[in-house]
Amino acid sequence: MSVLPIVLYNDPVLREKATPVKSDSKEIQTLIDDMFDTMYEASGVGLAAPQIGKSLRLFVVDADIMVEDTDEDPFGPMVFINPEILASDDNKVVIEEGCLSLPELRETVARPDEITIRFLDREFKEHQKTFTGWMSRVIQHEYDHLEGILFFDYLGSFKKRLIARRLQLIDEGQVETEYPIRER
Repeated sequence: MSVLPIVLYNDPVLREKATPVKSDSKEIQTLIDDMFDTMYEASGVGLAAPQIGKSLRLFVVDADIMVEDTDEDPFGPMVFINPEILASDDNKVVIEEGCLSLPELRETVARPDEITIRFLDREFKEHQKTFTGWMSRVIQHEYDHLEGILFFDYLGSFKKRLIARRLQLIDEGQVETEYPIRER
């Protein structure tokens, strides 16, 4: 198992619609292990394959730390392969988000509180589940990576102008991280 370098803002892979995972393999299982190692090393709660330079419809999540002081249920580490969000509610919740591919950038984003998603787990068994709260938010954030969407895409034009300089610094590689990043 390995810690992989994380791709930063403006790498083209972050704007691609990721391709489906075709089948289980030793390489996919190793990639999943490496993604968990990378996510934990970077103190993240989710990591999508495009964030490590792989245009695959795959992400890993472990949001238990987010629910420690809430009444939400912990789910433990989860793998989402070829996910599809089937439904979301109209109740939007505004919470600050960050992203490992956008170091030191945090902004508030409105997202549905509840989603229903169909996905394959690590054993390639199909599930359809409804998630709320923190788990819903983390899943939506990671799912967006598979669609080529970054969280700041939800911001208005004024907020985007306010963060433009920060994005430029990230693009120029003028950021420090506690985790390895992929050089372009």
